[in-house]
Amino acid sequence: MTPALRSAARVLTITLAFAVLAPTVGAQGMKKANAKLHLTSPDVPGNSRLTMKEVFNGFGCTGQNVSPALRWTGAPAGTKSFAITVYDPDAPTGSGWWHWMVYDIPSTATSLPSGAGTNASALPVGSVQGMTDFGAKQWGGPCPPVGDKPHRYIFTVFALKIAKLDVPATATSAFIGYNLNANALAKDTFTALYGRSK
Repeated sequence: MTPALRSAARVLTITLAFAVLAPTVGAQGMKKANAKLHLTSPDVPGNSRLTMKEVFNGFGCTGQNVSPALRWTGAPAGTKSFAITVYDPDAPTGSGWWHWMVYDIPSTATSLPSGAGTNASALPVGSVQGMTDFGAKQWGGPCPPVGDKPHRYIFTVFALKIAKLDVPATATSAFIGYNLNANALAKDTFTALYGRSK
């Protein structure tokens, strides 16, 4: 084989190898680029019914008031902290009802354990719980009026571009929510249901 033929053969071999590998590399790169923030709960699958474990203990409800475990994946580049909110848009208040607000969750965190909403030591170090519509800085489970159709409880994780939320300790849930949306790189939600007949 002449030097010219050997050179041509090498070029052909390299070209074929690239043609074979490029789709695989491209697919992996695309998969990584398209990774999306995703929130789940091992305790409360999306569109399922919340149980008495999560239900509030008060206002006529007799639940255990335990926040469910939560997990999230797919945080975008530049995420400096996370926040979790739980909101009932069906509460008969004219403005819904905030059941839980947790922010300043470190960017290294990927989950919250069951019960973290009433046990601050179970939250990642640095996390802050905001004031809910129960008037407390902790998880407040569902307790809709008797006879209402099942309410929707929207769980949301926010990936934030800031490490600390610049809000006062007395901030309302709506004020916190405004600042979360203003600083969100991405967010994901799932909805659980709960209603009571007595």
